[in-house]
Amino acid sequence: EEAAKTPTLVFRWSSEAAQRLLELQAGTVDGIDNPGPDDFATIEADANLNLIDRPALNIFYVGMNNTYAPYDNELVRQAIAIGIDRQRIVDNFYPPGSEVASHFTPCAIPNGCVGESWYEFDPVRAKELLAEAGFPDGFATELAYRDVVRGYLPQPGVVAQDIQAQLKENLNIDVTINVMESGAFLDASDSGMLPGLHLLGWGADYPDMTNFLDFHFGAGASVQFGEKFADITEALTQGAALADDEARKPFYETANNAIKQHVPMVPIAHGGSGVAFKA
Repeated sequence: EEAAKTPTLVFRWSSEAAQRLLELQAGTVDGIDNPGPDDFATIEADANLNLIDRPALNIFYVGMNNTYAPYDNELVRQAIAIGIDRQRIVDNFYPPGSEVASHFTPCAIPNGCVGESWYEFDPVRAKELLAEAGFPDGFATELAYRDVVRGYLPQPGVVAQDIQAQLKENLNIDVTINVMESGAFLDASDSGMLPGLHLLGWGADYPDMTNFLDFHFGAGASVQFGEKFADITEALTQGAALADDEARKPFYETANNAIKQHVPMVPIAHGGSGVAFKA
């Protein structure tokens, strides 16, 4: 057995990326997790610091629960899906190595990106869909999130505000932001108690479709998004029963296409992230 090089390890917390970087530059900490998007270039240009990139094996999404009106209307969910400029969010609030999500699962996962890509941003069509659903003047709703930094959501507060602004501008939806304590938020989302929109994400436990799709949309998934969709759950059950990626492919095509149609949530980004240490 090899003894630890350092007798004591201290973990500290700061939700502000700028503060974490300042401490690293000052040498009051040896390493930081999840540098802010704007800090990647700064760290790379500093010979005293070392940046280590992580691949974007995660997903950030805007969730909704179809047991609450107006999210029980598929047209409303589709309107929100195409009424959010996801590229703008990635460009403004995500670090290098991030990408707009074409599918819920990152493309590095086998069969992650089979089937149709997600909708293109189209605010005119989004408004038409919302009017068709019976909400020509929009509606009022809540957007819940937890103020916790994750690789899939490096800047939760400003992303929530940007989505709030976009929904008002593009769909005339009035959004009230609700910042919740992390544990209470996860309990409420898992038990289907969030009546509005919510911001959440997922990082890979293991590189397989079952870890992303089954956990969120499968027959045994939580009620985070409300009622399940049979065309999704059946395809996932069949895909999970097979071992060969090529044989599983048609089932994940079906599942991905059905997720796009039903919009249980809106996949926004696969967030690139990193850690930084003193060189």
